[in-house]
Amino acid sequence: MIEQVLTRTQKIVRYEDLHGKIHYGTVENDVISQLSNSFLNLLNNELQYDDVQVRYNDVKILTPILPSKIINFGWTYAEHARETGGTANLKEPFLFLKPSSSIIPDKGEIILPPKRLTNQVEMEGEVALIIGKRGRNISKENAMTHIFGCTIFNDVTARDLTKTDPQFTRGKGFDTFGPLGPCIVTGIDPTNLQIITTLNGKVVQDGNTNQMSLSIPYLISWISQIMTLEPGDVLATGSPSGSCPMESGDVIVVEVEKIGKLSNVVK
Repeated sequence: MIEQVLTRTQKIVRYEDLHGKIHYGTVENDVISQLSNSFLNLLNNELQYDDVQVRYNDVKILTPILPSKIINFGWTYAEHARETGGTANLKEPFLFLKPSSSIIPDKGEIILPPKRLTNQVEMEGEVALIIGKRGRNISKENAMTHIFGCTIFNDVTARDLTKTDPQFTRGKGFDTFGPLGPCIVTGIDPTNLQIITTLNGKVVQDGNTNQMSLSIPYLISWISQIMTLEPGDVLATGSPSGSCPMESGDVIVVEVEKIGKLSNVVK
């Protein structure tokens, strides 16, 4: 098992109970065991529980984290770089940020902007890392110890805008352009996870994080030379090839092995 902040495999969700209160909890066999505080406040690397359990389908599942930063690494897969007009760099990733206002949960609606703003909105299924330990100037050798867990991210993109703008903020930053969830899974190796994205049930993306041109430890080390990583930061590791346009009424499902499925409807 890789060395991470929490090495035991746990599936963690953030949810709203029947009384409108928000909690974190771990999921097993469709039962959520409520945590006594945020998983980011670990005591001796152990999760702390209340004596409360609820059924998964009886509560509203929210995004598993409210990110302090959403850091995106672009063109980390050579085929996706080529299909979107770029080149996979073997020395440095293409870097951009998304605003927290772009984040929506599993089952949330992706809202297409007006046609006057963009005519080509595409999905990009990705593995996202959740940082669990603060760090700056992190070495590649210690990089994995800063990961709390992994989740699923859909880097929704206005492709016509990213092709014309000198930077990606506008094309990546619309509200609802960051589906995230449904859970965070701890203790799994992010360097070898299969990613399958379907559009209305048809497979459009099928890749693996072992195909990335830059390693995950390198990406963590590289970005930590630029900005301090804080617990709760989201690092989206990039998309394999197969990104394609979405239309109103489409259903997008990003499935990552060992994590689950992130499903969203386009409106």
